[in-house]
Amino acid sequence: MTLTTFVTKSAFRNKRRTVLTMVGIALPLAILTIMMTVWRAFYIDNGSEQSTQRLITRHRVSLTFSLPIYYEQKIKTVPGVVEVVPTQWFGGKYIDDKPEHFFAQFATDPQELFKVYTDFKIRADQLEAWQHDRAGAVVDSELAKKFHWKVGDRITLMGTIWDANLELTIRGIYTAPQPTQSVYFDRKYFEEAVPIMKDQSGTFGILADSAADVPKIAAAIDDMFHNSPQQTKTESEKAFGLDFVAMLGNVKAFILGICGAVVFASLLVAANTMAMSIRERTREVAVLKTLGFTRKAMLALFVFEAAVVAVLAGLVGILVGTGVMYVVGHSPQLGFFQGIGVNAVTMVLALVLAGLVGCLAALVPSYHASRIDIVEGLRYIG
Repeated sequence: MTLTTFVTKSAFRNKRRTVLTMVGIALPLAILTIMMTVWRAFYIDNGSEQSTQRLITRHRVSLTFSLPIYYEQKIKTVPGVVEVVPTQWFGGKYIDDKPEHFFAQFATDPQELFKVYTDFKIRADQLEAWQHDRAGAVVDSELAKKFHWKVGDRITLMGTIWDANLELTIRGIYTAPQPTQSVYFDRKYFEEAVPIMKDQSGTFGILADSAADVPKIAAAIDDMFHNSPQQTKTESEKAFGLDFVAMLGNVKAFILGICGAVVFASLLVAANTMAMSIRERTREVAVLKTLGFTRKAMLALFVFEAAVVAVLAGLVGILVGTGVMYVVGHSPQLGFFQGIGVNAVTMVLALVLAGLVGCLAALVPSYHASRIDIVEGLRYIG
C-alpha cells in the first residue's frame, strides 16, 4: 500500500462524515466562487478594448438632471476626443410592469451612436434604414431573441416618467461584446413627443483617442463647465457603471464580508472534522509511531488527508458556483449580469483556497496527534 492509497482510505473510512464534511465545505466554496466572480465583473474587468476608450459625461449633481445639447459641440473641441453622442433615458413600460419586460431605452443620435460605440456591430443596410426613419429603433440582439423581435416589427413604449408613448419600428439589430438589453431610438422623435426635453440630454457618450487620454479628457471637460449653471461629472465608462452598483450600498464591504465569513465557516467545518477523526484514531497513531513513523511524517499524513478532502469538496463547490453563474449570465431577466461567468483564474484561486483551508484546519489537531506518547496512545480507549 502506498502513502497516497493510505491517505485516501483514511480520508473516506467514515464515508458519511466525510461526505457531510465535503458538503459543508463545498457550499461555502460555491458562494465564494460566485462572490469572487461578481467582484471581478464589477471591480476588475474593464470590458472590451474599445470600452476603455469611452467616457460618460453627466450632470454633476445627479442623473435626474439634464445637460444642454450644445455641450456636445464644446466637448468635441477637447483634445483627444474623437466622437461624442448624446443619450437620454426614456424609462418607458413595455407590455406591463413585470420585471421580465423591463429593458433600457435611450434616445440618441443615429448618426453618431455607432461611431462612439465602435464595438457594437450592425449591418450597414440596417443602420442606414434607422438613420432615415425618425420613428425607427435598433435593439440589442439578445433582447431581440428574448422578445422574438425581428426587423420591421413595431413596439410601443408607454411613458412612465413623461406623459408620452413612443411607437417605434425596429430597423436594425446590433450585437455588443456584452449584451446591453437596450433599445435606441432617434432623439428628435423623442423631443417631438416630449417637448420639455428639447435640446436637452441626460448624458454624453465620448470616444477618446486612446485609453491613456481618458483621465485627461475627463478633467478637461469638467474644468470647461466648472463655472456653468449645469456643471458636469465625467468619468470612464467603467466608473460610470460602478456608480449604479454604489446605489445598492457598500457592495465591496458586502462581498468582502461574505467571503470572510465563508472562509471562516469552511475552516471551522474542516477543523472540527479533523479533530474528531484524529481523536478516534489515537491508538492507530500510536501503532504507526511504533512502526517507525516520525512526528513529521504523522503531521504530513494528517495534513495531506485534510487537504485531499478539502480540495475534492472545493471542486464540487466550484462546479456548483460555475453552474449558478452560467444560469445567471444567460438569464434574460437578469440583464445587469448578462454575460457574466466564472473564469479559470477564479476557479484556480478558489481551489487553492480550499486546499489552504484543509491544511490550516488540520495543523493543530495533527500537531497534537504527532506528539502522542506511544504507551499512552496504545492504552487509549475511545
